[in-house]
Amino acid sequence: EGKETRLRVVLRVRPLTCTETRRGDQQVVHSLGDGAVHVSAAKHDATFGFSAVFDAGASQEAVFEGSGMRQLVELAIDGFSCTVFAFGQTGSGKTYTLMGPLAQSETQPASPALLGLMQRSFTCLLEQSRSRGSDLALSASYLEIYNEQVRDLLSPGPPCALPLRWSKTRGFYVENQHSVEFENLEAIVSLLLQGSQRRRTSAHALNRHSSRSHALLTIHIRSRAVSEHPAPGEGWGGAQGSARGACPSKQGTLCFVDLAGSERVKETGSSGELSVEANSINRSLLALGHCISLLAKPRGKRTHIPYRDSKLTRLLARSLGGSGITLMVACISPSSRCLSETLSTLHYASRARRVTTRP
Repeated sequence: EGKETRLRVVLRVRPLTCTETRRGDQQVVHSLGDGAVHVSAAKHDATFGFSAVFDAGASQEAVFEGSGMRQLVELAIDGFSCTVFAFGQTGSGKTYTLMGPLAQSETQPASPALLGLMQRSFTCLLEQSRSRGSDLALSASYLEIYNEQVRDLLSPGPPCALPLRWSKTRGFYVENQHSVEFENLEAIVSLLLQGSQRRRTSAHALNRHSSRSHALLTIHIRSRAVSEHPAPGEGWGGAQGSARGACPSKQGTLCFVDLAGSERVKETGSSGELSVEANSINRSLLALGHCISLLAKPRGKRTHIPYRDSKLTRLLARSLGGSGITLMVACISPSSRCLSETLSTLHYASRARRVTTRP
């Protein structure tokens, strides 16, 4: 607590797709082990280091355990503000890493082996709360940022734009945000599916199911204080019956951020509304990259951090440069055709490794 903590950055390299293989694309990204990855192509020969690298053969479970996601869940239960966000080119596997296959539904659940970081974290959270004997109150909120508008994905009726406010005590927050309490795995998975189905997606040349918005699912974890229990003589563990109110409530959060894919409009063949969406996505990702570049500098040399440049950077301000604990999952394609975007993601993620917060 209070110590300077670096952003933990892990890399996931997806397999070549059938289309890329048929087209004759070369694999230009190779894992070297010990968190290192090598990019080898004409005029490009570079090695990058991360906390962990997951190659094409890595399972969803291996990514969950090896990324430090389990520890992040435990820290959120302990009252810390924790964030995990997936970043990369459109079609690089961000949503799959976070959520698993998109074809899942309540009537046709995905194979347990394919579940993403979100569902595995929900299971871990509920197991931890049971094993600790903690009386936890759990709730969830789900937002998307679409064309610089913040929209609630869990509110009744069609998603409507919500105002983004700032206060000295809370920092940036969304006004009138809908929050739903849950007590079991089925309930939170149902909320995740409900919100995801309302999220803006479109098909284009690079991805048949491309996310056109940034999505933030936040789990609010509150451990109830002893004083909230009315029965006399029943302190936690039976040892605090006389010390009523001595154990304060703790409030932690676990936020999952699925960023829309960085993309070149020319590559996607976007036009009209799709082009407007792509430009909005790229502007907010550029603002995020600018903030990360400035935060990566030593504290004494930092200038003003322009969080207000986009709704995305305002909502991630606490996670990136404040008092939160953050995990970044950078997702890339190994295809020679995607080399430019892959290098951009690798440089972006390398800068993020130098960012520090004080949890």
